[in-house]
Amino acid sequence: MAALYESYTLCALAEPGPAGARAVEPDRDQDRVIITESGRAVTVYKVSDQKPLGSWTVKQGQRITCPAVYNSQTKEYVVVTDEKVVRAWKDEDVNIERAFKATVSAEVYRVHSVPDREPVVLFRCGAVRLLDSLLSAPQQPVGEVLSEEEVIRWSTAVKTEQQLVLLFSTEQRGEHCLYVQRFNPNTVVKHRLETDSAPLSFAATYRDGNVHLLYLFPNGCVYESVLQTRPSGSAVSEGVQALPRSLLLQLPVGEGELTSASALPLDEAHVAVVGVPHPSAGAGKDYLCLWNTHFQTLQAGRELAGRIYGQLWCYSGKLFVPHGKTLSVIPFECQKSSLASAVGKLRQTSGANESRGPTLVASWNTLLHGEATHTQEKSRGMATRKSASAKNQTSRPTAEQLAETIKAGSVEEVQKEVDAFLCGSEQAELQVAAGRLASELVSRCQADPAFYPQAALAQLVETHYLCHSVCPDLLMLALEKNDYGLCQLCLQLFHDIPEAITCACLKTILSVQDAELERVDLEADSLQFMKTLTQTTDHSDGDSGQRNGFSPQVLEEESCDVPSDPTAQGKKPAKDPLALEMSCPVGLHKGVLINEVLQVPYSDNLLLPHLKDLTVPQVILLLQYLRFLYLKYSQDAHSQIRALRKPAVTQVMDWVCLLLDAHFTVLVLAPEAKGLLSGLHKFVRSQVKLYSELGKIEGSLEALRKSKQSTDIGQYSIEVIELF
Repeated sequence: MAALYESYTLCALAEPGPAGARAVEPDRDQDRVIITESGRAVTVYKVSDQKPLGSWTVKQGQRITCPAVYNSQTKEYVVVTDEKVVRAWKDEDVNIERAFKATVSAEVYRVHSVPDREPVVLFRCGAVRLLDSLLSAPQQPVGEVLSEEEVIRWSTAVKTEQQLVLLFSTEQRGEHCLYVQRFNPNTVVKHRLETDSAPLSFAATYRDGNVHLLYLFPNGCVYESVLQTRPSGSAVSEGVQALPRSLLLQLPVGEGELTSASALPLDEAHVAVVGVPHPSAGAGKDYLCLWNTHFQTLQAGRELAGRIYGQLWCYSGKLFVPHGKTLSVIPFECQKSSLASAVGKLRQTSGANESRGPTLVASWNTLLHGEATHTQEKSRGMATRKSASAKNQTSRPTAEQLAETIKAGSVEEVQKEVDAFLCGSEQAELQVAAGRLASELVSRCQADPAFYPQAALAQLVETHYLCHSVCPDLLMLALEKNDYGLCQLCLQLFHDIPEAITCACLKTILSVQDAELERVDLEADSLQFMKTLTQTTDHSDGDSGQRNGFSPQVLEEESCDVPSDPTAQGKKPAKDPLALEMSCPVGLHKGVLINEVLQVPYSDNLLLPHLKDLTVPQVILLLQYLRFLYLKYSQDAHSQIRALRKPAVTQVMDWVCLLLDAHFTVLVLAPEAKGLLSGLHKFVRSQVKLYSELGKIEGSLEALRKSKQSTDIGQYSIEVIELF
């Protein structure tokens, strides 16, 4: 498992994006970092205090072209200005202009430094020199390793057990290569990356005697290549080699491709990612996410205010993320990975009469055989959290005391104790206790129908430490108490809801009256999405354009399978059928809850039998609502609405298919479903016709894409393109 702890701001940035924070590099100890920002300043910060320890600025007109690093051999800072001027200074130096500087013969791309090793200088031409040997003769010639058009895109240095390995990637006319420079002996191996697009980010780590290279592509694929620290003699002499790779993780990218993102390995099983949409949040929100690569699961996520520019650094158990004009520090923790913990499967090992708390399932052995495994988690709270906890320590109840209060206390007493416990608990303690407390509350509610602490239950769910397997009766209790607000929270945050429970929720939501749901307090963002969707204005009658192949006129022209009524010829219809289809068949609150059900993960084979429990009126109502959503989506109405959670068009169509599979025979025989099925049939047929027409011009579009555009174009020109 992996967790993100409370974040804090290290410093403000003069400019957003890469211009604001060019690099964050480690300093002499784990609590200091070097920040190169705005092209003119280098600042050393103490991370725990968020205080600058020293700052140096170059003169007006000069600019820093290579981020500053710390040379552990000489106890100095090293930076490159104006491409060729190497500067070195110590902590006590006030003015960087009075410190040592040397002008080299070629432009420097980057200086890399690792603890207890001599820094390495990488030139833009691909040549590599050790810093000491370079400064002893700054004007020494350096050879041209790269061709004239080959440009370095990324570089890093990795410390192995016996030597330093320098890696850098290049691009030339769309071809991407990786150079591996080893020292002692001095060898260079060139690898060719098999890709059609430029990687967005690279990261390299040393593990198990090999260098592991991680790179992220715009389509969301994260690949890993393993490089030996000491290649064979044949590998050095073979010239350019293909770089073997394996797909490590497939990230959800939504619509389109990624433009600015980064992936960074935290250990052998976890990867930190920025710039990639959160699977549950959709577009428009910037998140930092921790993914488990072994089981392809999202372990933790944190929304960050302001735009993220795909920059990410990791030192000493902390992630450094620039967003907007702020550089934030986010501590994290990764535990040994197992399938049970990766999917959030926690187990209650204590009985109702036992005072012992629950244990975290750490392996399949524990999950299958019930062997209690006690794990101790180290508190990682920040200074502010610790001070708040110290103040509340005397009044805050323990988990054991709160469990006893839940068994006999009133709703007011329980709510007060829960508030105090949540306010003063550390995250590690809360992660373990939340499941037990929720189970105690549900057990008391089931035994005493008059007892129902709705707010306390909602607070425990909002900790994000609960799932259905931890407290399997919570969601059904919310339905029994008609607590649809809590039901919405569970549908949003529980990712392991069984298909039977999903259908039970859906059946209850469809059967309740809209007037009853209008009094329920639901999430404002979801309500706003529904309100905006239903208020979106349709196209005027004079607009004959199509959206996703949908055109009312086309549907009417193709409705040859439905016999027309001769007596109705020449009569003006009382109501426009399309207008009826485009009106929402359910209330806003019911639509919000149905949207949550549509986004719950499920298995087709397990969900299909339970869908047959729905009545025909419920199926027709749900199909009408799904048709309403699809028609709105076909007009791109949803893309204009910014919402944290909204069903995807693929989810809508998947549910339509499942409902038709489960109830097709009954719907065909039901007279009230005839018009609905006919409308769905005509709509699908218009889609098929659209794709058929697109297929006819596919060759022409491909030829147009491959055609070379003339470069000799003035202010006005007419170009004739022949398509065969």
